[in-house]
Amino acid sequence: MKVLFFIYALNGGGAERVTATLASHWVSKGWEVTVVSLVPSGSDAYGLEPGVDRVILDLGAESGNIFAAIVHNLRRARALREVILNTRPDVAIAMESRANILLPLAARGIANLRIIGSERTYPPRSPLGSIWQQLRQRTYGKLDAVVALTQECADWLKRHTNASRVRVIPNPAGWPLAAHVPVIEPDSVCRRERKIVLAAGRLIREKNIEALISAFASAGRRNAEWDLVIAGEGVLRSALEKQVKAESLEARVFFTGRVGNLGDWYRRADLYAMTSEYEGFPNTLAEAMAHGLPAVAFDCETGPRDIIRHGVDGFLVPPGDLEGLTRALGKIMADNSLRASFARRALDARERFSLEKISALWEGLFDECACPVRSGAASIMNASKAPDASNVSNTSGYVEGIAHESRFE
Repeated sequence: MKVLFFIYALNGGGAERVTATLASHWVSKGWEVTVVSLVPSGSDAYGLEPGVDRVILDLGAESGNIFAAIVHNLRRARALREVILNTRPDVAIAMESRANILLPLAARGIANLRIIGSERTYPPRSPLGSIWQQLRQRTYGKLDAVVALTQECADWLKRHTNASRVRVIPNPAGWPLAAHVPVIEPDSVCRRERKIVLAAGRLIREKNIEALISAFASAGRRNAEWDLVIAGEGVLRSALEKQVKAESLEARVFFTGRVGNLGDWYRRADLYAMTSEYEGFPNTLAEAMAHGLPAVAFDCETGPRDIIRHGVDGFLVPPGDLEGLTRALGKIMADNSLRASFARRALDARERFSLEKISALWEGLFDECACPVRSGAASIMNASKAPDASNVSNTSGYVEGIAHESRFE
């Protein structure tokens, strides 16, 4: 098989990690894999196996106005088309919503190519802006399939787009995880005798870390042997550090910044916590449980409920219920027997979300897409004009009105 991924960048994030994981896995099987990104590799957070062909379009610059946005996106589609024509993959996969919209434009009229989109969030909680939303609604039918991370997301796509084939494929849970820079050793942050509640992710509003700090401030008073470690970086770090200081928790709550050796932290921690207001499919939660960590999370609309089995390997708490979060954390922190029981069952995540199992689902979809059902597939495949890179210039109406609302500005 020859597979091509199209993604904005390989900097930190769930879509980026899954792209790197699947690309490296398929190359290890002897497949030819190409990863196309708009942003240079200097921003990469995830490494690729040496056999993966990396193509950098260097077209990630922002646009100053709507007209520049249209031109920039047409250039991206044209450049992507040239790569597709040069590499001739069997399957091209877009990662993230806007890439899903640009891929069928770039691939228009190219025979014997299966094109698959991949929705990495829950769309109602990650609005694209009105113009991109309309484009998604109209263009997903030009894809052979769209992959959703959860059933809730799949149901939304079926209701709100013209996608002809929607399949649910969760993310694989990395275990064991390869380390990359920056490496932050747990012993350099926490004393060895301390127990650790671990959280990992970007320090942004939707991750709701302030709720976790508040809950830990209460639960920690009754469990003095515990510390809270927050791995990740983001715009709210300064505000969160001020909250920690206001709670007089400087000696018990630690910020590591960006961490490239999360596997070491999963092994060092005793409990994982997630307080996101919304998620797609949270990789860190699945990874933490695959490393044997019991977990507590807000039961937001999608994500945690597909990973945590309430009362079996962790607790799900109603969204925004700070008292419930405090009780759940305190219960696991205080009960060694319960924590050990949850930890043993959490290990099931290794099989539930194994790379082999998840990659097999993707490979089954590739086979299923060998018989196209996307809208207008017959007229496209039977087009009399041979596909070439210039053909994309005739489809400007397809992206007419693309606004400067995203990384694909």
